[in-house]
Amino acid sequence: MSVVIITGSAGLIGSETARRFAAEGHTIAGIDNDMRARFFGPDASTSWSRKSLQNDLDNYHHHDVDVRNLDVLREVFREYEGEIALIVHTAAQPSHDWAAREPLTDFGINALGTANVLELARRYAPDAPFIFTSTNKVYGDTPNRLPLIEHDTRYELDPAHPYAVHGIDESMSIDQTLHSVFGASKVAADVLVQEYGRYFGMKTVCFRGGCLTGPDHAGAELHGFLSYLMKCAITGAEYRIYGYRGKQVRDNIHARDLVEAFTAFFKAPRSGAVYNIGGGRFANCSMTEAIAACEEIVGKKMRTTYVDSPRTGDHIWWISDLRRFQHDYPTWKLNCGIRSTLEEIYQGHEARLGNATAK
Repeated sequence: MSVVIITGSAGLIGSETARRFAAEGHTIAGIDNDMRARFFGPDASTSWSRKSLQNDLDNYHHHDVDVRNLDVLREVFREYEGEIALIVHTAAQPSHDWAAREPLTDFGINALGTANVLELARRYAPDAPFIFTSTNKVYGDTPNRLPLIEHDTRYELDPAHPYAVHGIDESMSIDQTLHSVFGASKVAADVLVQEYGRYFGMKTVCFRGGCLTGPDHAGAELHGFLSYLMKCAITGAEYRIYGYRGKQVRDNIHARDLVEAFTAFFKAPRSGAVYNIGGGRFANCSMTEAIAACEEIVGKKMRTTYVDSPRTGDHIWWISDLRRFQHDYPTWKLNCGIRSTLEEIYQGHEARLGNATAK
């Protein structure tokens, strides 16, 4: 038996990972205690996703475990010792705003939880690749110092800048910048994952993601940009735009494309690898552009309110340079653009909301 351990298994990336590796015949040990419902309320619960995995996958085994609980987590790893082929760590507290409310909880989940999973991987599966979903927020607000030019619907980088053609690469400093509490806890986790790779020789990777998205995202106001935006477009709920006149730019990577990157790394792992990963120049949009696309797909005007103060540490412009990963894994490519991804998200919401007008 070949086992893949996935933390945050009912979340967007965790569930996509579970389905991808289950289809290849691996046994999936899913670890998830639906903290998302506590972070963002019952509408953001991933219990529906867990039930779906349990119903659809015969080789999925769920463990309702908090990654901060080392003793209980150890029992999961001990159960599968000698059979663990891969660890994918996606469990996290993912919101800037929520982290500021409870910094110790945020740090406990993001930093200590990562330390727990890493150490158990070293103890029970030292040869198994370890994949960590980090974030571009490890760079803090350094991207906001770039020479940006305001256009009608978006900010863009000065064409003369080295990042203009391909986006921001991994050479950008993560030091001397405003991270937010969330960004700081993810920095701690990111650096620790690298260290276990370099110091202990484990096969570890940090994927520093832009906006991760897809139809199975339980979007909430504080996390899940495109998913929550589309939910508001469908239901008529008010959507609040925070700062930068709605022209802030995000690259968005579909969960399927990200999990294919995981698969490529699993087949040819490295030690202490770090990659910026996102939609790159292939799939990006401003908030204003995303709102217009949602309105077109849904067929009605959205209710929006503008809040002049941006969120602390928020990026004005982020596009990932994907060339380092593409150099190391040349068969990988992006397949899902912004429009097709939004249409999938629309269909996913309509199915869950039971709306008979789904297109």
